[in-house]
Amino acid sequence: MMHSRLFGASLIALACATPAFAQSMAPAPTSDIVVTAPVRTSEADVLQGTSIVKGEELTRDLRPTLGETLARQPGVSATSFGPSASRPVLRGFQGERVRVLTDGIGSIDVSNTSVDHAVIIDPLLAERVEVLRGPSALLFGSSAVGGVVNVIDTRIPRTVPADGYRLNGIATYGSAADERSIGAAGDVGVTDKIVLHADGSYLKADDLRTGGGYILSRQARAAALSQVGLPQGDDPIDFAANANLRGRLPNTAAETWTAGVGGAIITDTGSLGLSYSHYDSLYGVPIRYATAVGGEQEAPRLDIVQNRVDLRAEVKTGGTILDSIRLRAGHASYRHFELDPAGDIGTAFYNKGTEGRLELVQATRGGWQGASGVQYFNRAFDVIGDEAFLPRSETNQTGLFTLQQYASGRLRAEGGLRYELTDHAARTIAGDDRFFRGKRHFETLSGSLGASYEVTDGVRIGLNGSRTARAPSAEELFANGPHAGTQAYELGSPDFRVERAWGLEATLHAHGDGFSFDASAYHSWFSNYIYEAQTGQAPCEAAALAAGRDGVDLPCFQFAQADARYYGFEADASVKLAQIGGYRINADVVGDYVHATIKGGGPIPRIPPLRILGGIEAQGDKLTARAEVEHAFAQDRIAAFETPTNGFTLVNASLSIKPFASDRTTLLLSANNIFDVEARRHASVLKDFAPLAGRDLRATLRFGL
Repeated sequence: MMHSRLFGASLIALACATPAFAQSMAPAPTSDIVVTAPVRTSEADVLQGTSIVKGEELTRDLRPTLGETLARQPGVSATSFGPSASRPVLRGFQGERVRVLTDGIGSIDVSNTSVDHAVIIDPLLAERVEVLRGPSALLFGSSAVGGVVNVIDTRIPRTVPADGYRLNGIATYGSAADERSIGAAGDVGVTDKIVLHADGSYLKADDLRTGGGYILSRQARAAALSQVGLPQGDDPIDFAANANLRGRLPNTAAETWTAGVGGAIITDTGSLGLSYSHYDSLYGVPIRYATAVGGEQEAPRLDIVQNRVDLRAEVKTGGTILDSIRLRAGHASYRHFELDPAGDIGTAFYNKGTEGRLELVQATRGGWQGASGVQYFNRAFDVIGDEAFLPRSETNQTGLFTLQQYASGRLRAEGGLRYELTDHAARTIAGDDRFFRGKRHFETLSGSLGASYEVTDGVRIGLNGSRTARAPSAEELFANGPHAGTQAYELGSPDFRVERAWGLEATLHAHGDGFSFDASAYHSWFSNYIYEAQTGQAPCEAAALAAGRDGVDLPCFQFAQADARYYGFEADASVKLAQIGGYRINADVVGDYVHATIKGGGPIPRIPPLRILGGIEAQGDKLTARAEVEHAFAQDRIAAFETPTNGFTLVNASLSIKPFASDRTTLLLSANNIFDVEARRHASVLKDFAPLAGRDLRATLRFGL
């Protein structure tokens, strides 16, 4: 009831808009440009929730994973599958409904396949991160119904260095995991038009030290203690000792390094650039000590390698109809091995992907501007081993899209359309030597239409409607097997239909002298919504038998379709309280809430609870001090197989120092979770077995030349 009242009050009072938490420290921020959008648009004019994270805020929030780096943004949570695998959760959506991009192209990994798989993007090398929430982001693919996270780096240079060279670096230490990391990126102007680039990073971390008391939640401890004294076979497990674990989270150490080179030809009429990058990581997945599957405690480590080539090109035509032509493409070869404690390969994942995007950007004529284009994606995916829960499959997807905008006086209107063809082909084992080849073809059409009006100077309201369609993924269609990472037997359905949704989003922006307010409220109605729920063992046992498997030892999780409803809000406000000497005293607050239900089936699992984050900050030219409090409410609105999650309150503080006149060097000292409390994210599959970090003292040095 409290959540409903809060939502209703916020909906009426806010009418909501583009959150700009990336700039909430400033009392009256100037609008940033959203470069992720096909038509570069002011953040204050975007008809959906948007956050831009860069500069000092990115330095302060930087963590080894993209999910944890963005978790303080409005409407954003994280999957938090241990400290090395954490993907962003947008408005309660995760996995196949959130696209993670690097400079406008997919990360080409398998992080969408399972929450224990890391996103192959290194936040250390990010220049800025843009988060677009809501269905308007479907211009980047039908899997972006929840939103898009675009990490923008400098691997392909965009400009020629003014002094012939530039160098940016970062070094970080975090006490919670004895985390040591360093990264650097440099450009050299060979001529006045040719720029060469090189970058690299290295991170090493020990097992994560958690906050509060026990590592296992109350429910997980009870499950472990209930097995004390039961027969355990030849290798007995001490469940009593496991239930009383404290301090370090076992099997969470990590070591990651990256390297990349690139170059670009940059002229007044366009640019052409290429890059190559290598990513290498070894990290552990937290152990589920509450249960023993097959008499063993699963403690896998993942050994990941990705090699990638990228291309970016732009031609500025300067015409009266066509302003520019942009091309962006990437190809990656990815593999990871799931290693047992002895170092032997249990299961191997192989993924090769190619994605390309061509955009034709129109010249502005009579208030009209827009962009149209085509996007192509190919993925060849294979899993080999005893726990190959997905078959060999190939996906081909082609999308045609357009975005059109019109501005006249105080009115802005926008419409978008995407037509998409998706083909899945999979080979599944149907016995020892017989194969069944499954093929599915989908055609989808998605669109959005909205408008905003500047009521008065600095105050803009907007409303956006959308009709979206998403083709089922290969994982949702063809999964059939045990998965150690999620401790589940996962079963898809090759007969799924297209998932469709109607959506509404209302927005409000109010920026003035000494204050800033951005908010958004949204409501989506889904038909054929695809979700995963725990069932009895019978469906998985029948599927395992048909696939020639021996049996099912894990809980059975089956994908299903039903009608569903999502609604929620995000709000972000800041105000200048005082000016004391050379320091501006600002206060800011962020709040978000999601309510999601399967029609006739109860709550959708892993939905983040109501959250409020408030801070006060003293900003000076050379010194900035900040203190903040984040409170996540308890989540007891849960699916049948979930456990409730207690609320928590985190207190953080930071001090940023710019010691030199150039302002390109920053030393940031921060204390996070100062009171060392136990915190668990409800969006995490592992929340009962892997709490968030305890008290974490961090020092970060960012420099530039």
